[in-house]
Amino acid sequence: MKYTDIAIIGGGLAGSTATAMLGRAGIPTVLIDPHQVYPFDFRVEKISGDEQLDRFYRTGIADSVLRSATHDGENWIARFGYLLDKKPSRQYGIMYDALIGAVRAEIQPPAELVYAKVTDVATSAERQTVTLSDGETISARLVVLANGLSVGLRRNLGIERQVISASHSISIGFDLVPVGRPAFEFPALTYFSERTKERVAYVTLFPIGNRMRANLFVYREVDDPWLREMRHRPVETMNAVLPRLRRITGEYAVAGNVKIRPADVYVSTGYRQPGIVLVGDAFAATCPVTGTGTDKVFTDVAQLCNVHIPAWLASEGMSEAKIASFYDDPVKQACDAWSMGKAISFRKLTIENGPYWRAQRWARFLAWFGEGALRRMRSRASADSSRPAHSSSSSSSSSLSSSA
Repeated sequence: MKYTDIAIIGGGLAGSTATAMLGRAGIPTVLIDPHQVYPFDFRVEKISGDEQLDRFYRTGIADSVLRSATHDGENWIARFGYLLDKKPSRQYGIMYDALIGAVRAEIQPPAELVYAKVTDVATSAERQTVTLSDGETISARLVVLANGLSVGLRRNLGIERQVISASHSISIGFDLVPVGRPAFEFPALTYFSERTKERVAYVTLFPIGNRMRANLFVYREVDDPWLREMRHRPVETMNAVLPRLRRITGEYAVAGNVKIRPADVYVSTGYRQPGIVLVGDAFAATCPVTGTGTDKVFTDVAQLCNVHIPAWLASEGMSEAKIASFYDDPVKQACDAWSMGKAISFRKLTIENGPYWRAQRWARFLAWFGEGALRRMRSRASADSSRPAHSSSSSSSSSLSSSA
C-alpha cells in the first residue's frame, strides 16, 4: 500500500492543477489518471479575460503554462456584419490536451502521478483507501475527486447529480481557414448572433499556433438535424445562421473534423462527507457558452490548495465538518453563484424575444459600439498629439524669410 497525504482522482485541468500546486507547497500528493499522455478532448481551448487570468495566477503556475499558449493581443467584436470594436485582449488559445500537458509539466516532488483507473474508494473520518485497476491500493488522509463528468465513483459514494438544465447548450469546435488569401485580417474575433430564431449565441475565432480555431455556441436539442448539417456541411450551415459574418471574415473554409459537445448544467447532492472533497465539474458543471467553467476550476483549486488543505492537515482527522469549510467558502460560493447565474441569463439573452431581452441585446450592441467609437477617438487623438509639427515650423520660417 502506498501512503500519501492527498490522493487526487482525475488528471484533467482541476486535478492536474491541484497536484502541481500541492507539490510546490511540499505536500505529498498522488494524482491518479489512466492517461500518461492526455488524449484529445474538446473542452477548454482558451483562457481569457482579466478575471479568469487573475484566478489562474492564484494557482502559481500561470506564467509557465501560458508560455505554451498563443496570445492574440487584440479581439475584434462584431454583430450584424458591422465591426464594433478592436479591443485589447488578454486571451490565450491552447488545445485542452496541450493545456493539461503544460500543467502536468509543473508537477514536482513530493507530488507524483500514477497511471491507472480507480475502481473503488472507501472513506472515513481518518484515512481513505483508493483501489486501483492494477490491484494497488493508496492510503490517503484526503481524497480529491476531480474526475469531471464521470459518475461511477460518485454514485458508489452516494453522491448524485441533479440536472438543472439538460442539454443546456451545445459547443461546436473546428478550424477555420481563409479562402484566396494567406491569413485572416483579424488577430481574433467574437461575432454575436444576428437572429434569435437561429438559437446561436456567438462564434469566437482565435489563434492556436498557426491555426485559427473556431468555437461556435448554440442552444439546440441534441437530436436537432441542424447539428448533422453542421457536421457534414459546416460552411453552408454557418452562412445560413450567420449570413453577414463574411463581411468581417471574408470567404472561409472549414479544415478537419467538426467536434460537437452538448453540455448539461448540474449540481451534485450528498457530497458533504468525511474524507473526500469534489472540485471542478465533479462538483457542478455550468455552461461553456459563458466560459465560467474555467473560472470555477481555478477558484476551486486555489481556495482548496492555498487555504483549506494546509489548515486541514494541521490537525488529525478529516471529518465532515472540516470538509464543509471548503463548500461554505464565500469565495467559492460567490464564484459558483455567479457562474450559474450567467449560464441561465446568457441563454435567455440569446433566444428570448420578450421586450426586456430585446432591450438587453440592443443595450449590449450599443455599449460595444460606444466603447469602440471611444477607443477610436482616443487612438486618433493620441496619434495627432504625437505627430511632429514640421509643417507649421516650415511655414513660419518661410514667412520670416519672405519679410526679410
